[in-house]
Amino acid sequence: MLLAMMAAGCGREDAADTATAPDAAPAETAKVLNVYNWSDYIAEDTIANFEKETGIKVTYDVFDSNEVLEAKLMAGNTGYDLVVPSLTFLSRQIQAGVFLPLDKSRLQNYGNLDPAFMALLAQNDTDNTHSIPYLWGTTGIGYNVEKVKEALGEDAPTDSWALVLEPENLAKLKGCGVAFLDTPSEIIPPVLRYLGEEPNSFDEAVIQKAVDRLTELRPSITYFHSSQYINDLANGDICVAVGWSGDIIQAQARAAEAAEANPDKPGVEISYVIPKEGAPMWFDMLAIPKDAQNIDNAYVFLDYLMRPEVMAGIQNYVAYASANQAALPMVDQAILDDPGIYPTEEAKKGLFTLAVLPPEVDRLFTRHWTTLKTGQ
Repeated sequence: MLLAMMAAGCGREDAADTATAPDAAPAETAKVLNVYNWSDYIAEDTIANFEKETGIKVTYDVFDSNEVLEAKLMAGNTGYDLVVPSLTFLSRQIQAGVFLPLDKSRLQNYGNLDPAFMALLAQNDTDNTHSIPYLWGTTGIGYNVEKVKEALGEDAPTDSWALVLEPENLAKLKGCGVAFLDTPSEIIPPVLRYLGEEPNSFDEAVIQKAVDRLTELRPSITYFHSSQYINDLANGDICVAVGWSGDIIQAQARAAEAAEANPDKPGVEISYVIPKEGAPMWFDMLAIPKDAQNIDNAYVFLDYLMRPEVMAGIQNYVAYASANQAALPMVDQAILDDPGIYPTEEAKKGLFTLAVLPPEVDRLFTRHWTTLKTGQ
């Protein structure tokens, strides 16, 4: 299944107490690990099970945008031993020299990773030197089926970016709440694709077309955030979100659980769609920063995550796909059959990866995004 998919496509330190003896062990031998990962992106028992098995105490912090993580990495002295950047950001960060090369001989479960998938990722990280894949997914549209129907009628274009990128449609959805991811690198490209442009264009005039459309849409957008929309969709507080596949499927599951727990109350039905015009496909990677203080423990955790049963447990909980081919037999069939997680053959044709942005384009994106959000 993975092979077919690929064809388409604040700083802190924790150290051991060394006050009792001048020759006490260095911090590297401390039974601690500092992890920085995306929010809502691991099974509820993964960390606890790892701590119980290894005796390593994990400090697990979360972020919700690549820009936040990159700012910490580029500033240095992050205090983290393992981080999870998306592939395009990882590529730029490798060039900046912020990661350690991996010693794959310390990763006994490395062979569980799909070779075809690894070959694709090696285009951004030569020989997979600095990273291993964690999870992957798409950026699309999550929507409240009933509320969208009420606002736009039976013929609402729920299979198209037109649902959220045509000003007249979004104006009608404004009343029930609209959320967009707070990350320009994943919003501008699909807007360009919808407008018939190259989604990864670095041409300032082309990028301006997306900015102009987003400026038109801005009065109808309730907020920009990269995690809040999960609960808001599930609770019915918003009716549409441009977001990440697994997050929206998590919202779908939470809404279903709430409906089951309260059968006398009307439930919320959430759907996720990869728009027919095409959508971004992205990959999140695990890497060890050069300033990591607990490298040995980082390797233990990396190897633990590559165990089939561990990765399958994560997939079943967060509803994303992975590159761990040995985990597939343990993944719930509902996950494997969900086209929002493992896209259909037709949807695969329109998926595109995101480009590594040159510094000048990244600055342009950031400047436009600040103006869009603040009006200044």
